[in-house]
Amino acid sequence: MSGPVPDAPVRFPLTVQAWEDLTFLHWAYPPEVVQQIVPAGLTAQDDDGVAWVGVSPFRMADVRVPGLPPPPRWSAFGELNVRVYVRGPDGRDGIWFPLLLAARPTFVAALRTAGLRYRTAHGEASGDGPVRRYSFLPATGVPWGSAVTFDATIDVTHPPDATPRTPLLDSLTGRWGAYHWRAGVLWRTPVAHEPWTLMAATAAGELTGPLAAAGLPLPDGAPVVHAAGTVHARLGAPRPVAVRRPGQAARRWHLTSG
Repeated sequence: MSGPVPDAPVRFPLTVQAWEDLTFLHWAYPPEVVQQIVPAGLTAQDDDGVAWVGVSPFRMADVRVPGLPPPPRWSAFGELNVRVYVRGPDGRDGIWFPLLLAARPTFVAALRTAGLRYRTAHGEASGDGPVRRYSFLPATGVPWGSAVTFDATIDVTHPPDATPRTPLLDSLTGRWGAYHWRAGVLWRTPVAHEPWTLMAATAAGELTGPLAAAGLPLPDGAPVVHAAGTVHARLGAPRPVAVRRPGQAARRWHLTSG
């Protein structure tokens, strides 16, 4: 379940990767609005009448199979994710990614074969002391090119020891599984990494393009922003959670035994 530390170890990761200069931007939506972009088998989580949606730009680094070097040009590149917080049919909570952007077409192609909604973008993520800058621009002439624009400057306003840690913040940032549909099967990928170091921050720029691209209306007000320290993630093998029954509506499914 969600929280500041992983709910289970990933002893045999399929991949390892570092997430550098990551920032969490969170907006509050009515749960029924978020549910409209959530696929079969998943339920948008409701926290006192609010469903939170996150946008997380960062620098992906050192993506590799354990024991092997990173593939060519995968050593570091910009990535941006839209995060929807959900509960699966197995009763566990996790993340659904309606949109993922990455600045490496070969990485996008590889992850799309696994059923993940990656699109190619011109993306950069950099940090300079308390200031972080992110730029994700439309990509044309490449496979699965994105039309999204996101341009942000993040100013860290408080050190980690001065940033309040609440159960809600730990729940939103500490998610240890991600769901995706592929070939009529709902899969859950386990994730583990060290606890986040979180710092309160402010954001300025063009922030809401990814939300619109994910199918959400523009949010009311500014986001809640937290800058995070680098973590080293271990991603395990996806496990089937539910399957669609052949010949029935897309929202009819049943649990697997695995």
